[in-house]
Amino acid sequence: MQEKHYSGTEKMKRLLITLRVVLVLCVLFPFVVFAEEKQEKILTGSITLIQVLQAALLQNPDLQAYSYEVRAREAETLQAGLVSNPKLLVQVENAMGSGNFKAFDQSETTIQLSQRMELGDKRALRKSSANLSKEIAGWDYEIQRLEVLTRVSQSFVHLLKSQQKVILTVEGVQLARNFLKAVSERVKAGKVAAIEKIKAQVALANMRIEEERARQELENARRKLSTLWGEAEPRFDSAQGDLFSVPDRIFPEPTPLPSNPRLSKWSAALAHRQAELEVENSKAIPDLTFSGGYRRLEETSDNALIFGVTVPLNWFNRNQGGIAKARHRLSKAQEEKRAQVLGMQEALLKAHSELSFSHAKVISIKTEVLPGAEKALSAISEGYRFGKFGLLDVLDSQKTFYQVQNQYLDALAEYHSAVADVKRLTGVDPFIQDNSIDRGKGEP
Repeated sequence: MQEKHYSGTEKMKRLLITLRVVLVLCVLFPFVVFAEEKQEKILTGSITLIQVLQAALLQNPDLQAYSYEVRAREAETLQAGLVSNPKLLVQVENAMGSGNFKAFDQSETTIQLSQRMELGDKRALRKSSANLSKEIAGWDYEIQRLEVLTRVSQSFVHLLKSQQKVILTVEGVQLARNFLKAVSERVKAGKVAAIEKIKAQVALANMRIEEERARQELENARRKLSTLWGEAEPRFDSAQGDLFSVPDRIFPEPTPLPSNPRLSKWSAALAHRQAELEVENSKAIPDLTFSGGYRRLEETSDNALIFGVTVPLNWFNRNQGGIAKARHRLSKAQEEKRAQVLGMQEALLKAHSELSFSHAKVISIKTEVLPGAEKALSAISEGYRFGKFGLLDVLDSQKTFYQVQNQYLDALAEYHSAVADVKRLTGVDPFIQDNSIDRGKGEP
């Protein structure tokens, strides 16, 4: 018998150890999985716009904050639907006094339970209002989501532009270096004065400063983009996209779509204001409080039941102020909706106008200005070798060509940013839009 008891104890110990191990694994496994997920969200190497949008959607701090607000509104909905708690009253009278009431011989003990019964469908109205408040929080999240993803798209465009500007300045430095070499040969041959070599050296130094500035702007653009998915220091190497993808024709003037969350939110917002008015109206109906209990009379050793009902008399306060406040706020919401619709229409027209201008600017620079500046630079540089043009003519043509290329990159970035802004105002989801900029590396 002793052996069996010992064997059973051993089995029980082993079972407890096994259960503890399983419990520890169950506790630690979610953290391990969470850590793995976190590692998978780190963007490294060459990144695309879709990857950046996905990372921002999962890790942007602003979106995380709005998601918690949605959960908070869900908790408010739960709380609004709960029934009020009953109240327990325990009361002892005629005790611990003087004379015949020194002890508890003459006391009366009452134990009473009361419950408030809400009339006017108050609980259902509160729950309906809380549900609409939760729906508004959901629309607020969608609005913020569209805003964040639009900022991500525009920051990605800015990064592509900064990368191209670094390439442009590197080419400019190489061009200035080659020109300095050509000037040095002419000075050595006695065809031009030595001062021209110094001027060419100054031009090269200025271009190197521009290169350093471009690299600094690139680093700032990388850091600005990475903060949108919650990383202060970027870990990726470069952005991959086609900055030069611009259609020959601009799409027609759009109109605000009902899919825009800012407009869709108003149906829930107005319904919520109406629900709040109904809640305030229901408060004018008094609630009943039913009570019942037991009473013990020590003097006669008798027991008795007690019961009653409490009815508030709404003679003075019928919630007139609360009803008027809710009614005014409903009217205010209706006017706010009308003002926002007008404001969005005006903003969309302005954004489309900027889009049309930036598109025309891109096409003009690409087809007219840039080829002309490049042709002038080539002709003047070639003429300088034969003494047809002076040093200042060459430096001026190089500066003009560099400025035109910079203007072209700026115009391309403005165009793609304007496209993102127009699509934000029309409610187009960045994940399903035609992301031509995300198709790879384009050519100017």
